Amino acid sequence: MLALYDDATARGFEPFALTRPLGEMRAGAELIRRRWELALGVACRGHLAAPHLAGFAEPWAPGVLEFETLVAGAIVANSRFAPTLVPGAADADAWTCEGEIVAVRLSIATPPAPFADGTRTLASFVKSGAVVRELGGHWLRSVWDLVGHLPAMLTSDIPLLAKDLMTSRPPAHATVMGQFEVHVEGGAHVEPYVVLDATAGPILLRKGATVQSFTRLVGPAYVGEGSSVVGDRIACVSIGETCKVHGEVSHTIVTGHSNKGHDGFVGHSVFGRWVNLGAGTITSNLKNTYGTVALWTPEGIRDSGLQFLGTMFGDHVKTGIGVRLTTGCVLGAGASVFDAMPPKMVAPFAWGSGAPYATYDLEKFLAVAERMMGRRKVDLGASARAQLAAAHARALDPAVAARWARTT
Repeated sequence: MLALYDDATARGFEPFALTRPLGEMRAGAELIRRRWELALGVACRGHLAAPHLAGFAEPWAPGVLEFETLVAGAIVANSRFAPTLVPGAADADAWTCEGEIVAVRLSIATPPAPFADGTRTLASFVKSGAVVRELGGHWLRSVWDLVGHLPAMLTSDIPLLAKDLMTSRPPAHATVMGQFEVHVEGGAHVEPYVVLDATAGPILLRKGATVQSFTRLVGPAYVGEGSSVVGDRIACVSIGETCKVHGEVSHTIVTGHSNKGHDGFVGHSVFGRWVNLGAGTITSNLKNTYGTVALWTPEGIRDSGLQFLGTMFGDHVKTGIGVRLTTGCVLGAGASVFDAMPPKMVAPFAWGSGAPYATYDLEKFLAVAERMMGRRKVDLGASARAQLAAAHARALDPAVAARWARTT
């Protein structure tokens, strides 16, 4: 049994933490949850996450563990650590990386209560004489590390994933460049006049993926099941399942079930699920000063230390036609904005054509979410509906709203 633990730091990884456990975000080519399952060879039972995520429900994901006691021998792993996809030593009592405990095997049955507020450290569960093994991977110290680690993680992940898949070389009508491998899983489709540029890293196309004509796909790049990439230069991307990505895109994670169906540059950005960008939505990912980019966090504005950083798109974000997003922008979950240039931080469930925005009516938001999900044959469901309603209420809580209003 495996459970993923969102500690207090993970619970501040906005704009995603309002609506999903961190383990259900994509890091490198895989969801963090899947990374742990592959590394330890153990199925994930659920998430030890913030109370407002109770009822989290997706057809492909385990839920939040509210009441279930963790049995003796269960493994609790920190969701802010993204292990390499090489199977690790599963017989350990604890696992460490960079001198910090990343996972621990419980010696006694333990209820979820000790993990409720996120302050309990996994190191506190390690007993004297425990067998501790090193585990390779990347710590996610801040939300922008999803972008910062992306090239290295993709380069490592793709060959490891490909070796367990039925893949072949690209079709002869595609132009293939570079020394890295290009892997095409059975059922993926590459149209004529496609360039697969593996000069800087490997490429993996999963079953049901389509690369349409006149696309230059530049590695390292991962395109998930049932997703389409359509035209222009798409470089260093991790695109989850059932997405459509069109136009120039660089160094970007699309967790899954999201659309960028039209022109407009997006760079060094992260999408949650169920995001839709209007035609011509553009992100800036580099300041005119060429300095490091600052980003809003619940603790205030912080310097990311990254020269390139675009936009963090929370779940269910929608943008209008021609929206221009400034460097280091954060769009809260459920926000729907259609002004020319929103501010660097837009609160969750904001709605309108200019700040100060109105609050998106809950029933209207849920109706839109249900329609978008239904187009992809995913049912919103009563549990997910209730969880999103709780997120909407939390966003309106004065203490939470005050954090989103902080500009220093």
